[in-house]
Amino acid sequence: MEPLAVNRHHCSSISVALLAALTVSLSTAQAEEPANPAPSVLEKFTLRYDLNAGETIRYEVTHQAKTKTRIRGAEEISQVHTVSQRHWDVLTATEDGEAVFEHVVDSVEMTQQRGEEEELRWSSESGEEPPMEFSVVAKQLGTKLATVTINSQGNETHREDHAGSKASLGMGSLTLQLPEEPLALGASWSVPHEIRVRLENSEIKVIKIRERYTLEKVQTGVATISLHSEPLTPISDDSVRAQVVQQLSNGEIRFDIDNGRMLSKQLDWDETVVGFQGANSLMEYRARMTERLVDKVQRTATRP
Repeated sequence: MEPLAVNRHHCSSISVALLAALTVSLSTAQAEEPANPAPSVLEKFTLRYDLNAGETIRYEVTHQAKTKTRIRGAEEISQVHTVSQRHWDVLTATEDGEAVFEHVVDSVEMTQQRGEEEELRWSSESGEEPPMEFSVVAKQLGTKLATVTINSQGNETHREDHAGSKASLGMGSLTLQLPEEPLALGASWSVPHEIRVRLENSEIKVIKIRERYTLEKVQTGVATISLHSEPLTPISDDSVRAQVVQQLSNGEIRFDIDNGRMLSKQLDWDETVVGFQGANSLMEYRARMTERLVDKVQRTATRP
């Protein structure tokens, strides 16, 4: 495999991952104690979505990544930087917590560079034609990527994909699968997922992973949740490991408890894989993804 192959796949995946936006909303049933004191270790919180018909929930997502590969003595560095504005339009919501929303990416600023090639830059608000590498993203801006129905625990009960991809590259799903039981501080829950990787013979292999969430603290109405994911399927092939590490989510999520809205999310990657394409090959992957609420919930007329 040529040195550029890994980087082209990675940069293409980043562009696709832009369309898989990753927002999660939680709410907690609070005890009857006053809101100001810190919660005791015995207090438990019920995590549930709390969406309302007619809401528009907006986020800004920034993703930057640097990948260095060395294969047969040839070294190459690829870098990407993407800032996107996206939102959920909540169409309907029922008293039992079921909600239907549309996911839309409104605008994007993208930068990409591979090795010694000229850096590519494009903003969807510039009025300029996008480079070919960004054309797929450009065509889908402002359109409904998916219409999703979820229950109060965040489980998707129905999904219709219009233009987007389900690829997440470790950035998370559109919704988070929440625990059924109330949690005390320090308690954790796990969510199983699967990652598909391509073997050297072009066959597809499924790698099972586990995402572990821990309720770290609740302070002044904000819940802090840590996230750590790890593969459950044994991985002996370093070429497979190089694909998997880029899709594992590790970081921190902060939520507005009262309104059930994510305030921010940060995921970080710092991985090195030796021998992924031969004994002297090396891949270093450094990346960060941040997501933040950019304005208050906007309310519009409830749709029929």
